[in-house]
Amino acid sequence: MRINPSLISPALTALYRAWVRSIRYDDQGGLRETEAALASGRPVLLAIWHAELFALTGYGLCRLYNRVATVVSDSRDGEIIAQVLERIGYGTARGSSTRGGLKAIIALKRHMDQGRIGVITVDGPRGPRHKVKDGAVYLAHKTGALLIPVRSRPSAKYVFERSWDQFELPRPFCRCPVYFGNPLEIVAEKTTPEMLAREGQRLEQALHATLPPE
Repeated sequence: MRINPSLISPALTALYRAWVRSIRYDDQGGLRETEAALASGRPVLLAIWHAELFALTGYGLCRLYNRVATVVSDSRDGEIIAQVLERIGYGTARGSSTRGGLKAIIALKRHMDQGRIGVITVDGPRGPRHKVKDGAVYLAHKTGALLIPVRSRPSAKYVFERSWDQFELPRPFCRCPVYFGNPLEIVAEKTTPEMLAREGQRLEQALHATLPPE
């Protein structure tokens, strides 16, 4: 039986708001630089891992307010997620690397042209885990955006070990440091498969380096 997203999204939105607002987000630097770049008119694109989506989406709600837009899968489950995100103030661009990818990139670019911060889960929606796909590098190159890796480390969380990404669900009332890495600029003259692979590898390394050792 199909569930009508409009019937359940209000309750899910209320639950999500309460959950993430109980989390004690702790900025570890980089947010001011991100906001300064945005204020100067420079497009900003945040790159995150799919496993950290729950915590970092909540961070966007609590710290970045209505200034964020992100890609959401163009699927039945994605419709539910999109409605929740839109209710908390996110802009959404529908599509993924496996369905409607170019459409999603174009839609996200429109949001960024309007001054919103773009966000992409760079290894989503199906992995492989911690392997950067082309979308973030392609969009940063086309828009001239600063590409900024962002990581989170909840102090208490449940990890779905059997999921492809080992998805992390932060426990309510936990502390959650958030780390912004050094911004990357994509300065290549042309978009080629070699450039996408090279810069994707650079972004992968930057994402790993952004989270300090425990």
